[in-house]
Amino acid sequence: MRARPDTARANKAAETLDGFVCLCVIGPPHGVRGAVKAKCFTDDPQALTAYGALQDAGGRAFEVISVNADKMGARLTIKGVNDRAGAQALRGTALYVAREKLPLLEDEDDFYHDDLIGLEVVSDSGASLGAVTGVYNFGAGDLLEVTKDKKNAFYPFTKAVVPEINIAAGQLVLLPPKEDEARPPDQMAEQEAENQPQNKADEK
Repeated sequence: MRARPDTARANKAAETLDGFVCLCVIGPPHGVRGAVKAKCFTDDPQALTAYGALQDAGGRAFEVISVNADKMGARLTIKGVNDRAGAQALRGTALYVAREKLPLLEDEDDFYHDDLIGLEVVSDSGASLGAVTGVYNFGAGDLLEVTKDKKNAFYPFTKAVVPEINIAAGQLVLLPPKEDEARPPDQMAEQEAENQPQNKADEK
């Protein structure tokens, strides 16, 4: 079971756009010729060039010309962005693709992130546990963020923990694991920071 990141909503980094899914969020500039770093939500960052022009939440079109590997996810060049100032102006911009352009999933245990966001979470007895508000991966597998009464917790997205998903009914069944396997977001963020190498200054 896995949540396919190539159609991931950017987990609160990007606003929801009906009929579209977020493929990446532009980060800081790279160099002085307009390249940008980006956090990608694709199995393969090269997919950013596979769907034609992408768009931001306001409908502006962006053509990704090239994609290179980067510790952040990818390093992009975008048509018409030729200097550092132009690249800096795009920082934080989420780029979307029309949902209809994405491939259909063939494996019944694969799900697009967008399909999971908002699902009601219930126990095997039917008791409400909250709703899915995010899908993350800190390097050790997909995690579901479940929110109830403004309290958040992360759960491993595995068949053992999530034995049943009914997209049509807007619901999934969750069998909470041991208490130490469901942690609040701040602890997960701290762990992610500890696992990441120290960032170097942006190249000039």
